Amino acid sequence: MRKRVAFVVSVVLVLCGVLAAMERQPNATYRARREALAAKAKGVIVLLAPLEEGSNVYGFKQDQNFYYLTGIPDPGAALLIAPAVEARGNSPARPYSEILFLPPFNETQEKWTGPKLNPKTKDVTQVTGFDKVQPLDTLRAEVMRAMQGGATVYTELVPPSERTELDFLKRSNAPISSIRPFWGQLRVVKDPGEVELIRKSTDASAAAHLAVMKAMKPGLTEREVQALFMYEFMKRGSERPSYAPIVGSGFWGTVLHYNENMHTIKDGDMVVMDVGSEYSMYATDITRTLPANGKFTARQREIYEIVLGAQKAAEAAFQSGVSTLRGGPNALHDVAMKYIDSNGKDKNGQSLGRYFIHGLGHYVGLNVHDPGDGGPLRPGAVFTLEPGIYIPEENLGVRIEDMYWVDPNGKLVKLTANLPSTVEDIERTMAEGTAPAAAAAKPKKK
Repeated sequence: MRKRVAFVVSVVLVLCGVLAAMERQPNATYRARREALAAKAKGVIVLLAPLEEGSNVYGFKQDQNFYYLTGIPDPGAALLIAPAVEARGNSPARPYSEILFLPPFNETQEKWTGPKLNPKTKDVTQVTGFDKVQPLDTLRAEVMRAMQGGATVYTELVPPSERTELDFLKRSNAPISSIRPFWGQLRVVKDPGEVELIRKSTDASAAAHLAVMKAMKPGLTEREVQALFMYEFMKRGSERPSYAPIVGSGFWGTVLHYNENMHTIKDGDMVVMDVGSEYSMYATDITRTLPANGKFTARQREIYEIVLGAQKAAEAAFQSGVSTLRGGPNALHDVAMKYIDSNGKDKNGQSLGRYFIHGLGHYVGLNVHDPGDGGPLRPGAVFTLEPGIYIPEENLGVRIEDMYWVDPNGKLVKLTANLPSTVEDIERTMAEGTAPAAAAAKPKKK
């Protein structure tokens, strides 16, 4: 009996550790988000967490929207939010309710991938913050009960060929709508807890960029640089890259989403490094461009300082309510484009605006491209500014990308302010990395 009690206690502790392995916000925060979604949707809400694939060599990652509402990292769960219903005829009134559905305990699966929450986990309601936690096989009955009266069901719509636990809805006469439009309304404004997690993600990523600046030299492969990034931010608590790392040297720095990272960095190359990490599910997006040998040529410096000037022009034009989109009186993209187009020329004497070929920025949160792109930048928003110039015929690409937060007073806060971005600061930082090696190589006087 003592052995059984000890086993149960150890399992509970492990399961609590699963939730605590990432920094999780208080249960009340997730409940408030669910209630906010219910107030907007005014219908039945059903969401499914992804399943755990047996052959998933990269590890399981929770759906960001499911995590936003629950803080539950486990696979195979489901969420039902049912609105309050007034009494009608013989049908009694029903209060607002939330139910978390969990798969049953699976001993075989847990031998492969570790303990998971299940309906019989000790104190499961306190751990998850749900008043009702039920077996997954009761989902259908509960959804059908919530649909009585003709309520619209909001869920993530999937292709007809895709099988899910909600296939029975396809055979019902209930109105079904996409829940997707609500994510942008809810997730654009970050609460203080989210901002703190994004700061930690940003700090880990910025520290990795700083380490790479000091290690950069000709002869490294792009893949070695990627490996150093991952080592540096993962040792600071980040669980994974927030997107496929981009380390493009020379010509490959002009390819926007080049991520094969398979070339050797040559003396004289510029190296575009677009790399960020996830910390407790929250992403960061940072780009720096370095001269491989630690010194900018005159042309490299010219293009780099035009890109940096465009970013600074956008920063200076910021005020609460502007947008990173093109067009309109409050478009920061147009500010950056105007700066690039009116400074410098290509080898044919043409203006450089044609070489700025992407958007200026995007929201960042649980997704590296968070919902809400294009909306006004108001207090609570976290976003990037990332101007760039890419001239393939010169094998010259430059992108500079930083993270920003609009504080409660509508002021712009640069979350990556401590990461070098000027030519002088980059060259000085890179020299710090080569100085110890040079000192070690210097022959001692006899």
